[in-house]
Amino acid sequence: MYNETLRPQKKVVLCEDGTNTLYSKEFDEPYHSTKDGALHESLEKHVKPSLALKSHKEKLTILDICFGLGYNTFATLYYIKKNNLKTKVHILSPEFDKELIHSLDTFDFPLGFESITHIIKTVATDLYYEDEQFKIEILIGDARKSIPQIKEKIDIVYQDAFSPAHNPMLWTKEWFSDVRAICNEDAILTTYSTAAAIRLGLYENGFYIFVHRAEMMRYSTVASLKMLDGVEYIDMELKKERNPTARSMKDRDYLKDMHR
Repeated sequence: MYNETLRPQKKVVLCEDGTNTLYSKEFDEPYHSTKDGALHESLEKHVKPSLALKSHKEKLTILDICFGLGYNTFATLYYIKKNNLKTKVHILSPEFDKELIHSLDTFDFPLGFESITHIIKTVATDLYYEDEQFKIEILIGDARKSIPQIKEKIDIVYQDAFSPAHNPMLWTKEWFSDVRAICNEDAILTTYSTAAAIRLGLYENGFYIFVHRAEMMRYSTVASLKMLDGVEYIDMELKKERNPTARSMKDRDYLKDMHR
């Protein structure tokens, strides 16, 4: 399923919002939707809805799955700084491509990231950053092994791995069980995926499922361990009745591919 030989093979792709992403030969897809745009997608599908729903909290612990180019993490800091928010954030992010992170100090990020250039360079070098407001920790290795070892309780999950078709082990019911185990009781999860199988995997782990709509972008999913007001709710029991053959993804269906 994973191919270390192909891992270094990447190329820069320009997104429609004018930001750059990379195409991964290993996963045969870009790190971001080229139509939605790397920065626009990070802000609209993850950062803005999450911070809005958790605006009452002074401190947030965020799980960013996975780090990749760091757009979700860096966009979080960028948004907080741009809007003069006082929120303190601790971001934990698994990533198995260490060389990719080391290369980020020369990656052509958006001009808006100039205010956090020193943070990007420190993360690229040290895989870690900390100041009075922000703390970033990169967990090098397989996310399936990293997540169960996390001791902190998570407030927000950015579920932004490569697609279920190309990286299924980070989308199964068992994966979401591991994520759920380290979440606070009122945690939320954001993801670009709207697939029934993914929503079922979350629902079967105790998450309520909601639709998130943003301007100039395809709708996405917000999941929460508590019922949310003012967000478009999806009745998953009704969905199951209407689609009785729908199933969540299971580890057993993909583990055989891990050992090929």
